[in-house]
Amino acid sequence: VKEVATLSLVSSACGVVSAAYTSTKESHPCLRSVCAAAEKGVQSVTQASCVQPVLATLEPHVAAASQYASKGLEKLGEKLPLLQKPVEQILCDAKELVTSRVAEVKEAVSS
Repeated sequence: VKEVATLSLVSSACGVVSAAYTSTKESHPCLRSVCAAAEKGVQSVTQASCVQPVLATLEPHVAAASQYASKGLEKLGEKLPLLQKPVEQILCDAKELVTSRVAEVKEAVSS
């Protein structure tokens, strides 16, 4: 999870989602109370002492899965360099590509 979170695309997308979440909470009082309750519930689950024995039991399995996921993520990063770019850069590149294609179509139609 840490490796995935450090990918530029993922971290910038999380930033965008976080900003939207915060903005929504601030502008909608009804949603603010629902979000606060959900946040409190997640906090209490992660701090509950009953979760620790389960996590300790699952730790070897999680470590093995993490190792396989890490290898897969490396291969995916090699094949999809897009994952190393922030969302803003991807959107900018896509906009440039669309603009150039539209210009080519206009040129083809006019000629």
